[in-house]
Amino acid sequence: MKSFRKELWFETPGRRAFINITREVEAALKQSGVREGLVLVNAMHITASVFINDDESGLHADYELWLERLAPHEPVSGYRHNRTGEDNADAHMKRQVMGREVVVAITEGKLDFGPWEQIFYGEFDGGRRKRVLVKIIGE
Repeated sequence: MKSFRKELWFETPGRRAFINITREVEAALKQSGVREGLVLVNAMHITASVFINDDESGLHADYELWLERLAPHEPVSGYRHNRTGEDNADAHMKRQVMGREVVVAITEGKLDFGPWEQIFYGEFDGGRRKRVLVKIIGE
């Protein structure tokens, strides 16, 4: 069995972003040489997410509104976590809802997606460098 590991790095200028990373994961898959197996893609930071969904701008805008209603950034004083000097308690909660990782099957050297599925990096507390792990195993 082969094993391949790659890190993707992101530094978003804004507080929140949704970045389609499907092409980067496909490139890692090609680099790995794995034809049948699994790929794990996970955010290596507690205020970021990796998820699968449609690459449609209206949906992304809906996510922004929905997540802000669930865990509003303001007032930062409304969160106990922020009493430590942080202002990102909402980002931790948004990550919890959106998820830490995805696992995708690899079939005949390709990501085995359903219709419209794409892989996204979700940033909820931007402005600093963060990484995503791509771990590929298989034959």
